[in-house]
Amino acid sequence: MTYPLADLAKKLGYQFADLNILQQALTHRSVGSRNNERLEFLGDAMLGFVIADELYARYPQAREGELSRLRSSLVRRETLAELARELQISHYLRLGPGERKSGGHQRDSIAANALEALFGAIYLDGGFTSCRQCILSLFAEKLGEVPHPDRLKDPKTRLQEYLQARQLALPEYVVLEVSGTAHAQTFRVNCTVNAAEKLVTEGKARSRRHAEQEAAMKMLELLNGG
Repeated sequence: MTYPLADLAKKLGYQFADLNILQQALTHRSVGSRNNERLEFLGDAMLGFVIADELYARYPQAREGELSRLRSSLVRRETLAELARELQISHYLRLGPGERKSGGHQRDSIAANALEALFGAIYLDGGFTSCRQCILSLFAEKLGEVPHPDRLKDPKTRLQEYLQARQLALPEYVVLEVSGTAHAQTFRVNCTVNAAEKLVTEGKARSRRHAEQEAAMKMLELLNGG
């Protein structure tokens, strides 16, 4: 079944002057040399800049690392794939015979790449302002749901900053037990903090780092009265 490209343009909130570039943005490399890979490269750069610019304006007190984490949480492949599904981009894709037979229309990576290519196509067809408006419109809900920069820090970092801000000693992590085979180990770790009293939490995971993170998260909850 063929879906009119005008329907997709309406969903994007942008009318293309050149429908050929819209078609190219939806053309997978399996079709031939005229495909969407170069547009994807351009759209990826446009997306990163527009989101970075928006976050810079929304969080004037956030540091570089915090802004980077926020941007990464928004422009990751899973988010793009989700938006591509909402737009039903798979209905408009042009794939080669082999890619069609292997289920390419249902592949999140292909749809996400096509969405980035669409951003590149809009930029070339209508300029930066049109591209920016499209991106911000599609990401409006995601931008509204983005957590505070501090919440994106890992628990160990947050616990360390919490204690430093109160001039308390840094936490101590001790491996209590390592069980399982060499390729399927489980680590049990204690986190100890000397605040008004000695506090101890425990984490258990398949790696020492994740066990320490779990113990740190429990310690933060304990310190915050959770």
